[in-house]
Amino acid sequence: MRHPAPPASAARSLSTPRAAALAGIVFAVLLAAAIALVRIALPDGASGADVTIAPGRRGALATALELVPFAGIAFLWFMGALRENAGDAEDRFITTVFLGSGLIFVGALFASVAAAGTVLDSDQGSQFGRHFAYTLLTTYAMRMAAVFVFATSTIGRKLGVLPLPVALFGYAVGLVLLVAGSSFPWSEMVFPAWALIVSLCILSGRSGASGASRASG
Repeated sequence: MRHPAPPASAARSLSTPRAAALAGIVFAVLLAAAIALVRIALPDGASGADVTIAPGRRGALATALELVPFAGIAFLWFMGALRENAGDAEDRFITTVFLGSGLIFVGALFASVAAAGTVLDSDQGSQFGRHFAYTLLTTYAMRMAAVFVFATSTIGRKLGVLPLPVALFGYAVGLVLLVAGSSFPWSEMVFPAWALIVSLCILSGRSGASGASRASG
């Protein structure tokens, strides 16, 4: 006896959380790797003769430039899947902040990496390019990331997708990115760490829900 196919809304409710979680994990890994490579290749605060980039560091920077576009694509997929998961229960104000901050973050991230790429144009690199890259990353991109974290934590908490400790952790991460990001090197790594934790939380929640439905069936 053939069972009727599940409605499209049910299929969406099952697949969307998994898509969001997987995209978030990919984004977190790629962004963390790209930030680490840029930090290693272009130490913040160096000047003068320190601008010269060793061949190994040039390779690390080139690798970071290759990773960031894929991180941006995964982040956009992460955003779309999260918004689709909210469905009709979304709050228009918070969702507008969510979408706006996320899109500006991606634009500023791409611009910062493009500025870092100017360092590869000459053997001595570009002091202006490095300074501009870190300004875009820590001052603009990460502060937009802070707004995105605040909005996502609020939406996740209102919909019951994120437990209270994860939501509170998100607010703490947002404060770090908003207030202390430009003053403490490597502090931007808390953003991919947050994305990874949220993704794993969504993925484990879906697995638990699937297991419960199989047990009840």
